[in-house]
Amino acid sequence: MKINLANIRQEYTKGGLKANDLPEDPITLFEKWLNDAIEAKTEEPTAVIVGTVSPEGTPSTRTVLLKALREGQFVFYTNYESRKGSHLAQNPHISLSFVWHELERQVHIEGIAAKVSPEESDAYFKTRPYKSRIGARISPQSRPVGSRVEIMRLFVAEAARWIGREVERPDNWGGYEVTPTRIEFWQGRPSRLHDRFLYILQEDKQNWKRERLAP
Repeated sequence: MKINLANIRQEYTKGGLKANDLPEDPITLFEKWLNDAIEAKTEEPTAVIVGTVSPEGTPSTRTVLLKALREGQFVFYTNYESRKGSHLAQNPHISLSFVWHELERQVHIEGIAAKVSPEESDAYFKTRPYKSRIGARISPQSRPVGSRVEIMRLFVAEAARWIGREVERPDNWGGYEVTPTRIEFWQGRPSRLHDRFLYILQEDKQNWKRERLAP
């Protein structure tokens, strides 16, 4: 590679995070940061990197979109038979990472994933664009396919089946709700002396312990 990657550097100067400004509940701070990202028109503000672990102990990451934040839980939707779905069926431990480069902020979350109710998945599925609903029905997510033409043929055939009818959610597609147990907020600072604050859920499952981490 002709580019010297070691010379690519950026000084972080857009903000700071003080202990005195931290709320007791990390969800309150997350909501503020997410709203900041949306108002700043960052690229894909709801994009979140999801980390799972295979039965063999191999980690895997991919990016999805956060679709709800309710009662302290983070909700996203996917194919239950995808690679992440098969991982979560064996091991519900999960990580979520939000990265908002424009604001020099990151949030890293660890917790437990569980499927949302079929009724909640149905309700969200109905809000999706028509083509997305058809795509969810025909995509063998994470599995090999012969070509894009093969997928397009499946899409056209499935679309024809639902002309004039409400497209139903397939049983293998739905939501996960992530209950967090660990949330870290990262704010870039000059000289790589970043602000990092960690919230850890206590045994009572209600209160959070807060501490500053070394950058």
